Amino acid sequence: MGQSVPNAVIGKLSRGYASHRHAILFYSLLTTLGAAPLLMALRFDGALLEFFLALNLLAGALGVEAGWKKRALLTLAVAAVGIHFASAQGDAIGARPAVLAFWTAIALLSAASSIRFAMRSTRVDAEHIYAALSAYLLAGIFFGVLYHGIESVWPGSFNIAGAQGEFPLFDAMYFSFVTLATLGYGDLLPVSEIARGLAIIEAVSGQLFLAVMIARLVGSYARITDGREQ
Repeated sequence: MGQSVPNAVIGKLSRGYASHRHAILFYSLLTTLGAAPLLMALRFDGALLEFFLALNLLAGALGVEAGWKKRALLTLAVAAVGIHFASAQGDAIGARPAVLAFWTAIALLSAASSIRFAMRSTRVDAEHIYAALSAYLLAGIFFGVLYHGIESVWPGSFNIAGAQGEFPLFDAMYFSFVTLATLGYGDLLPVSEIARGLAIIEAVSGQLFLAVMIARLVGSYARITDGREQ
């Protein structure tokens, strides 16, 4: 009897999270991205931003459907967290590229999972819309971590106006979302061929995602509306 109450509470929380996991992920991502400039303005260490991003990516990994894919992604996420904190404690700079590679893979797989969830259903509800929005934000995070990793491995791949040689994670995220939205402020420039190529891919992918996803969701909603009218 004593153990049944905690189990019931855990089961209820688990079911609640499963039914609203994409909404929770979206607001968690949005809060983290909105808090990032404030953290930088208050001179918090960049490790705090990395910690919050890690929590978001773990939440994205939890959103993957049950099975070997979810177990593999969670194992990858836990390994990335372990390597990250081990490298931070031991100041192992050489482990940094491996950590960034882990986070990049997790962000990509989480975005793909959200896109699959949003695209495969024939009905449209709030959870499918949140999945599409989460996929868009995860794509920006994926490219941001990737840009940061490229600069860490090949210094000089990016040029920040007035701060050459410095490319923290927040700046990489900023450049990623500016590119994803095709704003192009020009205060941060890709210099190397690989950086320019990835920027082109991100800009084109962002526009295609919006066009295809909006058409898909509107089409599904129209079919539901037509079915009700008939």
